[in-house]
Amino acid sequence: MKTKEILASGITGTTFMTLFSYLISLADGENFSEPERLGQLAGRLIPKLDKQQSQALGWLGHYGVGLLFALVYVELWRRGKLKPDLKTNLWLGGLSGLLAVAVWKTTFKMHPLPPSLSFNKYYLQLVPAHLVFAVFAGIGYQIVKRTNHVTDHQ
Repeated sequence: MKTKEILASGITGTTFMTLFSYLISLADGENFSEPERLGQLAGRLIPKLDKQQSQALGWLGHYGVGLLFALVYVELWRRGKLKPDLKTNLWLGGLSGLLAVAVWKTTFKMHPLPPSLSFNKYYLQLVPAHLVFAVFAGIGYQIVKRTNHVTDHQ
């Protein structure tokens, strides 16, 4: 059951977050796609990778991190430390966004060939992107919980 909850939360949250980042990219004219940036960073570190391989790594990394965030969220929800409601998920998303900004800043500073982009705009969009992640991770979690509850009582 817990695995289903983590998968549903992580995949739902990451998918909607990624869609949000693509929409912001379209509106702003700059690429804010986290999986594409991760792929770009991987490709620059491992030059033997072709573009398709580096982008696949970027997508795997992006969803992998989403599942790690979901693992933490699900543990908090299951233990009753936090409720998977909108208000709480917005707080979780805000904190996750601030953590993400710190991780991306560190990554770009440590990377030997960071991309050329407007870093402040990239960081700025990460916080609302993580708000979207947390809200939809909570929705994914609640759907699985309801589905499990219904099937358990049949």
